Amino acid sequence: MKKLIGPFTQILPLSGLPVKEPIADDALQIIPQGGILTENGLIAEVGDFGTLRKSNPQAEIEEIQGDHILLPGFIDCHTHLCFAGSRAKDYALRIAGKSYLEIARSGGGIWDSVTQTRAASKYLLAGFLVDRVKRHLRNGVTTIEVKTGYGLSIEQELKQLEAIKIAADNVRADLIPTCLATHILPKDFNGPVEEYLELILNKLLPKIKQENLANRVDIFIEDGAFSTADAACYLEVAKKMGFDITVHADQFSTGGSEVAVTVGAVSADHLEASGEQEIKRLAASETVAVALPGASLGLGMGFAPARKLLNAGACLAIASDWNPGSAPMGDLLLQASVLSAYEKLTTAETFAALTFRAAKALNLYDRGVLETGKLADMQAYPCADYREILYHQGRLKPDKVWKASEQLI
Repeated sequence: MKKLIGPFTQILPLSGLPVKEPIADDALQIIPQGGILTENGLIAEVGDFGTLRKSNPQAEIEEIQGDHILLPGFIDCHTHLCFAGSRAKDYALRIAGKSYLEIARSGGGIWDSVTQTRAASKYLLAGFLVDRVKRHLRNGVTTIEVKTGYGLSIEQELKQLEAIKIAADNVRADLIPTCLATHILPKDFNGPVEEYLELILNKLLPKIKQENLANRVDIFIEDGAFSTADAACYLEVAKKMGFDITVHADQFSTGGSEVAVTVGAVSADHLEASGEQEIKRLAASETVAVALPGASLGLGMGFAPARKLLNAGACLAIASDWNPGSAPMGDLLLQASVLSAYEKLTTAETFAALTFRAAKALNLYDRGVLETGKLADMQAYPCADYREILYHQGRLKPDKVWKASEQLI
């Protein structure tokens, strides 16, 4: 059964825009008084509502009252939503002057979340995750990447992945699991880094493949985590096993993005420390540069050089990094709005970074734009001008959200 949704004051399909490089706002296609014709969860046609209504007299009508701007659903391509506990103590220490690495060395940081997450059952973790995903859905985020990395053992990493699978069966958003068993070297592992990486490669990743729990692998390259040399070897093997690769890169020091480009990672995420050499290398590659403004806000540090990355010709995505430590806010639109103001990103560039460019960071090509054949994942904002959305810096939220053409809100 076909369904016609509309009319919308403006539809921004975001189709026909470049995957890389800058985008001027005048490149945006704006369809006034538009409609979306859907069938079986996919977009059948986008165009003038009145014309679509006349040419599809048998279609079910889902009429929209009042001014609304329609966008594709947002895609959050980097989160750590599967966790238990709080790191409020870390945050208080940080705003009192302690650094991220100082807090980690003193017993806080990632290991604190590992301890709390290990103590929770997979069903409790799944419940926490469902609640967070529902909040994201209310804010127009219809596809969400979710990392492990708070288990850091074979059993505990599998528990996190099973929790993500349970949650995925109980929410309408699409959850994309990523194995981050190489978040840090676990404190209770009695052996060198190389031995831990071999354990993950030989024991955990094959089981993940066998049980179809994830198709993505991530690693944190940084002082206090994993070196560039160790990470490169690990990622090369994981890639040969058939996993998509992504990297926590250049957060506090450089080197990670070079590894990401060399191994052909789908994305390099963070990039706050990236300089001219790293920017040029990313721009010349097919690796998506993912900015995480939530981490910059949570840590009180500079943003990724988003403007320079775009000007150099990179593909820029923006994600929330929602996690209990460095990015607890989890408000993707607010973070993107702030980043756009500081980095002077156009509205078109910001929307692209939250939709089809973020989809590329997940190797997803069936969403992120409103065009025939794509998923009818959509969100509508109660205003008459698309520029109002970023103008309100996250305060204006969608009041209607659709997943595969089904209205959820």
